[in-house]
Amino acid sequence: MDLGTQGVRALAVTAGGEVRGTGGHPLTGRRDGPRHEQDPERWWTAVGAACRQALRDVPAEAVQAVAVDGTSGTVLLTDGAGRPLTPGLMYDDMRAADQVERVDRAGGEVWRRLGYQRMQPAWALPKLLWLLEHHRDLPAGGVRLAHQTDFVNARLTGHPVASDLSSALKTGADLVAEDWPRHVLDELGVPAGLLPPLERSGTPLGTVCAAAADATGLPAGIPVIAGCTDGCAAQLGTGRLTVGSWNAVLGTTLVLKGVTDDLVQDPYGVVYSHRAPDGRWLPGGASSTGAGILSRDFPGRDLAELDRAAGAYEPSGAVTYPLVSAGERFPFVAPGAHGFVLGDPRDEADRFASILQGVGYVERLCFDYLDLLGAPVDGDLTLTGGATRSAYWCRLRADILGRPVILPEHAEPALGAAVLAASADRPMPEVAAGMVTVRATLDPRPSHLARFDDGYLGLVDELERRGWLPTPVAAHARERTSS
Repeated sequence: MDLGTQGVRALAVTAGGEVRGTGGHPLTGRRDGPRHEQDPERWWTAVGAACRQALRDVPAEAVQAVAVDGTSGTVLLTDGAGRPLTPGLMYDDMRAADQVERVDRAGGEVWRRLGYQRMQPAWALPKLLWLLEHHRDLPAGGVRLAHQTDFVNARLTGHPVASDLSSALKTGADLVAEDWPRHVLDELGVPAGLLPPLERSGTPLGTVCAAAADATGLPAGIPVIAGCTDGCAAQLGTGRLTVGSWNAVLGTTLVLKGVTDDLVQDPYGVVYSHRAPDGRWLPGGASSTGAGILSRDFPGRDLAELDRAAGAYEPSGAVTYPLVSAGERFPFVAPGAHGFVLGDPRDEADRFASILQGVGYVERLCFDYLDLLGAPVDGDLTLTGGATRSAYWCRLRADILGRPVILPEHAEPALGAAVLAASADRPMPEVAAGMVTVRATLDPRPSHLARFDDGYLGLVDELERRGWLPTPVAAHARERTSS
């Protein structure tokens, strides 16, 4: 199961990668300035509906295990029975900006050792402090922090569960020690017992209880396996788990995740690394740019028709920085960043083309940044997320990046969760190889290899001029473009 921003997605997948059932149920939230929250009870309602749809043609005895992925940095407080005491503060909720300095003062040494240097306003530990400061009337005992996946897993098992290391990264978990940095949390005033124990993704957490079986259609007694964030799940679902492989998830926003042997150190605090189930590292980051701007600026439009029209504008007469919401997180951190357009699009199709190309430029800048940090970036690149429904956009991204892109048959994080569910007692690369198939590989068109360089460098120059993109990063992007 994949807990997304706009809905829950469920897949019933065989060990051979055949999708036997699919299900989904929408979610809605509340946005108010920097705040974005959802009702956790609706997550559970959506899980039940999506599971029942996915399992309607699947014999109950065939279901062997279940795993859940969720949005990164989404948290709430619950009572000891798992009932929500607060709304779920979503992954991009920025209300805790004032708590970041305090968090970094207490835990800076740990954050530097983990490679990301400092926390960002949307991360979970600042939001936890905000929750504690603004909900002082909570019960004296039994209050627990829950990540989005924890909340659902507790409902599935009927008891409190450990949190996976992947979801706990933004809450301050020490992924090297695989434990909470207790001295940091004590200094911040986080009560002992508030945080769940930690386990690696892929670890059994319990079994589906009778109440959850009634709500979801899952058979009681099957294992519930510790999941991960949606970005990590998308990486696992590509089947590309060798060092140097990367996955780009393009949905509402853009998320990149790769595989390395070593922990990536980032002096600018942009890239952070999750711990893979096998102990290796999954570095990456989440941009605030992405396809969400299409829903905002072209509501209800036929995007396929706009795709066809955009093909006449390569490159566009304008350069767009397609920020979905205020503030950028990757490939640079700029809380005050906002979207902009350089030049004047000739018409609607040109404006649409400039957005598609702008997302491709940001994606290219992400890889230039990762290369600057010394991360291996020359392995396979898979594209997943809702944007892969656009064949034109996938081809365009290959052209802008100047490298082949691989499109898996089933491009969604829910498949990665299924890989985790099947891997509790088997090596994950072996499991993934049997469950993931490739739909197509797209090579960049030779005639287009330099066609987008001017637009890309124009965006780099403007981001640097505005003070958002550090000069060494801009210089490296120019160097890679000219080489």
